[in-house]
Amino acid sequence: MNQGREISAFLEAHAAEQNASENTLLGYGRDLLDFDSWLQDQGRSLQTASRATIESYLISLSDQGLSKSTRARRLSAIRTFYRFAYDEGWRGDDPAIMIKGPGRAKHLPKTLSEEEVDRLLLAAQSSGRSPADSTRNMCMVELLYATGMRVTELVSLPISAARGNPEMLLVRGKGGKERMVPLSAQGREALANWLETRDNMDEAARKKGIPPSKFLFPSRGKLGHMTRHRFYGLIKEISVLAGIDPDKVTPHRLRHAFATHLLAGGADLISIQTMLGHADVSTTEIYTHVLEERLRQLVLNHHPLAKELD
Repeated sequence: MNQGREISAFLEAHAAEQNASENTLLGYGRDLLDFDSWLQDQGRSLQTASRATIESYLISLSDQGLSKSTRARRLSAIRTFYRFAYDEGWRGDDPAIMIKGPGRAKHLPKTLSEEEVDRLLLAAQSSGRSPADSTRNMCMVELLYATGMRVTELVSLPISAARGNPEMLLVRGKGGKERMVPLSAQGREALANWLETRDNMDEAARKKGIPPSKFLFPSRGKLGHMTRHRFYGLIKEISVLAGIDPDKVTPHRLRHAFATHLLAGGADLISIQTMLGHADVSTTEIYTHVLEERLRQLVLNHHPLAKELD
């Protein structure tokens, strides 16, 4: 089996067996093709690479100045590939099984303040080229902040999930896993306003013989719904209207804001983990800096000894 076919077969099996998302598969594909290209430059192949070869590749990545997280991700792709190759009998060993990764540099999540989120929501109300655009944009920003959804989960929401003034939304996340996320009164109001506008647009389309879309945020593109890249552009436009540096505003930072503001308000990590759709609570623990600050303030403000020092 040639190199390209090995990688393609691995990606097809990973998609079928793990129900991996398109973004995950694209990431694995890019990382494995980079590794394969490096191997060819060394006169080696995926079939002949040894543990020492893989370690040399990782050193080359470090020499290129790639971050720890990028190197860790590349190694994860290689490990997953060789585990599959061993199970399939393409190789009699797994050369990556004992290799330790570089670890991931821990960074505090960059987020937005509550005041900045308020400004974004206000700006969304007057964004777009039409009243319908404004209503849709307001709904999207409100839902993203109110639920902590990933942007891909937001843009691909089916309209059926939004019917009936729901207090909970059913979201399909990574790997096809479903979870329920609560929806605030503000979020329900923004959703109801958009549904009214969208239903009127559907009715006008029906009269022209155009069937209604199954998505909450439809588009004429091949996906049938707004793309994550288009929403990324929208959020930048809205941030300019809000007077906030667009480099500071991304859909993912609204997700961080959701978690950070909840934790600061007293929510527990397990509840936030569930709402964010994290498979492991350790992923959610990046937000504990908020909890640590809150505990520090509790001690400073309420401990008897702290009061004596004042």
